[in-house]
Amino acid sequence: MTQEQKWVDAAREGDQEAFEELVRLYEKRVLALTRRMCRNPEDAAEAAQEAFFAAWQGLKSFRGDSSFSTWLYRLASNACVDLLRREGKRQAAVSLDDEDLNLDFPASLSSPQEEVERRELREQIEAGLRALPPSLREALILREMQQLRYDEIGEALGLDIGTVKSRISRGRKKLRAFLLAGGNFSPSPPSKETGREGRT
Repeated sequence: MTQEQKWVDAAREGDQEAFEELVRLYEKRVLALTRRMCRNPEDAAEAAQEAFFAAWQGLKSFRGDSSFSTWLYRLASNACVDLLRREGKRQAAVSLDDEDLNLDFPASLSSPQEEVERRELREQIEAGLRALPPSLREALILREMQQLRYDEIGEALGLDIGTVKSRISRGRKKLRAFLLAGGNFSPSPPSKETGREGRT
């Protein structure tokens, strides 16, 4: 049994210190997720806090069908959606590093002009993500930012793997179409694209 599982079991029995260890273990990753789904740091912090509160409240009913981290990501995602819905912020801003989507531009840039182009492209990526429907944006963030497997995303969002793959594929295509329309992105060769979509 891993140390994490020991903490989960102890926390399920009401051990607050064990739960605090779980919070310390996952707080950075949960906050990274909520920051990419919420508009500002205050909302992200609130959503993360709500996720951990929901985890503490729901641990007794946590059956362990999925990993604790996957369950926690689902709570964090739900907290973000609820917060955005309550406050009418359906167009949440997302900050997604360009390399996480493998958007095929130079990794090492040196000149001021290239730095400007890099910043402009990142702004276009964020605008494109804001334009995505929440369901596509959510799946894409869990895949590209949290590096979850398809089955883990399915567990986190309550979806079958086929739906997860479809949403991620559609999200990528819509984002690339948005970038192509802006003239800031060159399409990948078909063989490379096929390989990328096939990651598991």
